[in-house]
Amino acid sequence: MRVPNYGMLHLLPRRHWIGPIRLALTLLGLPHAVLTSGIRPALCCTSYCPLKTSKTFTPISTSCHNLYMTSVKTMPPSAASFAKSRSPLYPGSKIKRFTVPDDKVDWSKNWPQYSPVGHTDAGVLKKPAWADPEIGAFSPQFNTVDGGVDRTSFQGKYKVESGNPINPCGRTGLTGRGLLGRWGPNHAADPIVTRWKVDAKGAKILHSVSKRPILQFVSIKRKDCGEWAIPGGMVDPGEQVSLTLQREFSEEALNSLSLPPPEKAKIHDRITKLFKTPGFEVYKGYVDDPRNTDNAWMETVAVNFHDESGNSVSELPLQAGDDAGQVKWVDVDSSFALYASHSHFLELVSKERKAHW
Repeated sequence: MRVPNYGMLHLLPRRHWIGPIRLALTLLGLPHAVLTSGIRPALCCTSYCPLKTSKTFTPISTSCHNLYMTSVKTMPPSAASFAKSRSPLYPGSKIKRFTVPDDKVDWSKNWPQYSPVGHTDAGVLKKPAWADPEIGAFSPQFNTVDGGVDRTSFQGKYKVESGNPINPCGRTGLTGRGLLGRWGPNHAADPIVTRWKVDAKGAKILHSVSKRPILQFVSIKRKDCGEWAIPGGMVDPGEQVSLTLQREFSEEALNSLSLPPPEKAKIHDRITKLFKTPGFEVYKGYVDDPRNTDNAWMETVAVNFHDESGNSVSELPLQAGDDAGQVKWVDVDSSFALYASHSHFLELVSKERKAHW
């Protein structure tokens, strides 16, 4: 199990049917590239491409859980928000990226002087099960579901030049894969599990300033960087995203892998019950991640599962999994610093739940 270190389409009214169908196919592990033929969204040089809709969708039923999407307000995209993907020092190394200014992020900008640094981590080159071989040693089928590996992107069809996939959101100053296992998109899933903060009598606690009820979410402290984050992990080849969401939460926040069978079964029942409730799809797409390169990048599906009554997951003891240093319920607040794009995800959840932010 690997935790992702840390994306949506602008739909015209006549395209409202695309989102639900794409989502259903994604959850079932089926390719959906055919749906974007002729209507692929423009690629953007940002940390995300927002999905905006005018009304609430009916929950989309699958064999695992229901999801719905609603209208959300997002910040206007800008090259400046594509910052973590251009972090000067590549994480886990002493490698310095070629500096890419804001006005040169977009691939459409002519820049003959661009000379990115090449880097793929030694651990990736050892060919672990979750990593691809080097280009040339195999021939990946990009923009398709290649065997068990989904090489399609939520951003639409990406370019492939000289056998190498090209980051759809712009230049990063580094080629190769860095710490990422897959060439092209590396898919992850982020379960955002929330509950209401209540007093001793079970009444919702309102924030002193906003006068809105306070949400709490399960947060882990990452071992690799020490930052607080939403628990999550990589989608295994052929795995349904819905199963990844449930599996990663169980492993990261409840340490289910180390529990004896009886306790594991009890947790599984509670988790399954929560994850069968209607989930709010917060985000789906490109993630502005410090590990991104010109040829490999992170994409995720973030889904909020809310324990409205407080008698489901809220009653389970939290215990950090192998990739988490700590785990706890944290008040959702704009002042709480989170890893990568996770603060943006929580902001959208707060707006959806009409909670304090």
